[in-house]
Amino acid sequence: MNRITERAPPRRSSGLLADASGVRHGFFGREGGISNGPFASLNCGQGSGDDPDKVRENRARAATALGASPDRLVSAFQVHGSGVHRVEAPWSPDDRPRVDGLVTDRPGLALGILTADCAPVLFADPEAGVIGAAHAGWRGAIGGVTDEVVRQMERLGATRQTISAAIGPTISGRNYEVGPEFHDEFIAADAANARFFMPSEKDGHFMFDLPAYLEQRLGAAGLGKVERTGHCTYDDDRRFYSYRRATHRGEKTYGGMIAAITLGPSEFLKEE
Repeated sequence: MNRITERAPPRRSSGLLADASGVRHGFFGREGGISNGPFASLNCGQGSGDDPDKVRENRARAATALGASPDRLVSAFQVHGSGVHRVEAPWSPDDRPRVDGLVTDRPGLALGILTADCAPVLFADPEAGVIGAAHAGWRGAIGGVTDEVVRQMERLGATRQTISAAIGPTISGRNYEVGPEFHDEFIAADAANARFFMPSEKDGHFMFDLPAYLEQRLGAAGLGKVERTGHCTYDDDRRFYSYRRATHRGEKTYGGMIAAITLGPSEFLKEE
């Protein structure tokens, strides 16, 4: 299938990363693709149950929107952990590493993160020429996946003070209800985490602010600049996929959004 259209799918961006020289990025929603039904329309989730040809086309559209060659957009088999992989070359879907973070210093490679309520976090140190990406659900967030991305970026020559990080569309605190065990685990890790919880209408349950927790954690890691795009995936079924919204509606499946970042001029652009 080779149906990439001239019209790029819409994407949200971070002012911090947009100002980073030599870096291109995007937080894509569900608009601008060719998938149908519950996957409509820009489903980029490999293994989601969608038609693989449509997923490939959707991913190609996202890559092209960033000026990257579609075959150089990579994403991992995400496992809600804190593992991070250094990317030196593209891989096939069957060879995806089982990690939740990616880093590279190779121009032309695009690092992709798939989400549907969890937080996509994109990182860049333009001075060092190093980028990173993290899939941060609550388990990965408390487990330190963002901290590990920063450490792996440092191994490639990045400096914490010159790394910028952007938290993309994710479920907001007003829609993320959690049970007492969840709350207790965060408080046991750090009593100061209580500030990210508010009592819910359900007895013993809480509303958890994942993006605020991640913003605080990234700041505590010593990063130079951190920001959130501020979009809630649960609230907007036209623009975003949401695992929790699909569950509440009794829907059996859902699509995956991709956030991606690439460094420097790609081979694809040179061919143009």
